[in-house]
Amino acid sequence: MSVSVEGHTEGHVGEEVAAQVLRPHAENAFAHELAALAAQDDRQRPDRWRLSPWAVATYLLGGTLPDGTVISPKYVGPRRLVEVAVTTLATDRALLLLGVPGTAKTWVSEHLAAAVSGDSTLLVQGTAGTPEEAIRYGWNYAQLLAHGPSRDALVPSPVMRAMADGTTARIEELTRIPADVQDTLITILSEKTLPIPELGQEVQAVRGFNVIATANDRDRGVNDLSSALRRRFNTVVLPLPATVEAEVDIVARRVEQVGRSLELPTVPDGVDEIRRVVTVFRELRDGVTADGRTKIKSPSGTLSTAEAISVVTSGLALSAHFGDGVLRPSDVAAGILGAVVRDPAADRVVWQEYLEAVVRERDGWKDFYRACREVSA
Repeated sequence: MSVSVEGHTEGHVGEEVAAQVLRPHAENAFAHELAALAAQDDRQRPDRWRLSPWAVATYLLGGTLPDGTVISPKYVGPRRLVEVAVTTLATDRALLLLGVPGTAKTWVSEHLAAAVSGDSTLLVQGTAGTPEEAIRYGWNYAQLLAHGPSRDALVPSPVMRAMADGTTARIEELTRIPADVQDTLITILSEKTLPIPELGQEVQAVRGFNVIATANDRDRGVNDLSSALRRRFNTVVLPLPATVEAEVDIVARRVEQVGRSLELPTVPDGVDEIRRVVTVFRELRDGVTADGRTKIKSPSGTLSTAEAISVVTSGLALSAHFGDGVLRPSDVAAGILGAVVRDPAADRVVWQEYLEAVVRERDGWKDFYRACREVSA
């Protein structure tokens, strides 16, 4: 016997309300782009998809539509990776986005779900304490005690709701979830069904259902996926930005978006400081200067693109509220120090050596060197 899951509130808000939300969901923040794509998308769409695979890829990668509508890029990276990810979701295979921290796994996951299903909110956040109920279902214990096991007492998980509605569920940080809880996905992904033995029923997945999971291979204490579960996923590895220019572009775009949501004043000529932050992070991350001439030690942190975005955003806030409105080295120096020096003993030595051996000798970086020395004192 099969049972449907009803009463799912999508939680969407209009664009006028989204404008007041600190961090609107992708389907709300980019509703005009999704609507424009849907209006001009005449290609075949899989069952219950809002857009065709081609339109989903265009939404992620950006482009200009025949009517002149500009679709902003949500992901800057190899086109083929996005095409493989979108194609996976059009099959019966789940998608695993794998990469080091800061490679936009969560960002890509959210925008894929928004473009495919129009709803990115069916989310399970993986932690060491994520219970089995977060993936399968739970119970309203007041109803359970009063009336016993019943459909009214059942509390569906985001995955169960996605199965019943034929939409996309997201699981963040899959490898942080305990192994025995991870394996509850095996039946869901292989048999496309979720048994409810207490009721003698099951939820069968409707066409359009799929799962996007994210995981990274740098965190300590993670739980490796079993071979049985890994086989149920197609894995797409998201790389770090290949060039300085690509990373500067990513940081500049995201900082502009975050700045608008926080109503920070537009800072003129901030790209020079963005480039400086990106250069510092890339050199410390790679263990060598950009010209390849000087080897340097790497700190314990990941120094990801996401952290660069955070450093620059904090610098913008400092410049707007306590500076002269121009992003300067002194605005980003403290943020860089906080990102680099995670281990107060080892990382501080790495940072001081980098300052003296690289930053001090670099043309045009004297103000940055002085600002970093001041906050490091």
